[in-house]
Amino acid sequence: MTRYALTVEFDGRPFMGWQRQAHGPSVQQTIEDAAHKLTGEPVVVHAAGRTDAGVHGVGMRAHLEIEKPLTAFRLMEALNSLMRPNPVAILDCVPVADDWHARFSCTGRRYEYVIVNRRAPLTLDKGRAWRVIHPLDAGAMHDAAQRLVGRHDFTTFRSVHCQSESPLKSLDRLDVERDGDNVVIHAAARSFLHHQVRSMVGCLALVGQGRWSADDLQAALEACDRAALGLNAPPDGLYFVEATYPA
Repeated sequence: MTRYALTVEFDGRPFMGWQRQAHGPSVQQTIEDAAHKLTGEPVVVHAAGRTDAGVHGVGMRAHLEIEKPLTAFRLMEALNSLMRPNPVAILDCVPVADDWHARFSCTGRRYEYVIVNRRAPLTLDKGRAWRVIHPLDAGAMHDAAQRLVGRHDFTTFRSVHCQSESPLKSLDRLDVERDGDNVVIHAAARSFLHHQVRSMVGCLALVGQGRWSADDLQAALEACDRAALGLNAPPDGLYFVEATYPA
């Protein structure tokens, strides 16, 4: 039995999310079905994190184990062929130690959220970014975002369906930058609560529009109450970018 680490890219639009679901297609099931066709073995794929329906991935890390003797390159090529035409691709595949785990060995996760700030409808980026038609002050958004960096009770920014044992999380980075019409939010932490990034982005958008101040954002955080949330951003603009591991 050999364990392989995968780097996975996917377009989240056709899927119910990363995790296998009884009521629709998932990224996990797409990879597992391809691995089963290739090996004839029951294969389970474990990932560094879970993503909601419509959320994308450009650097998700995952692992699987198979008995069939295959080189990592052959496994990657075969999986990519068998997953067509689903928008999922294995970008890298390497054998790893038996105790390496995509989720439990992970020491950090990084997301990006893309807002297209313009009045014109989205064409190329439809379903892959959140269009906000009102002008956004990215500088004000960035300054306010620093109120959320650090260790806090993020109950306000946590889905009521979140399964995490504690709402306490340490947010290492929350930066906002503008590039033309694009406003990109960078978030990094060891782990995140369900909907945490989307909820933070939604409230930062209120700051960018001048509807909230940085103090309003901090008050929402300190309320530790989901009812204090101003806005939960849609999944369209969210990307799982990177998972980090000990050297």
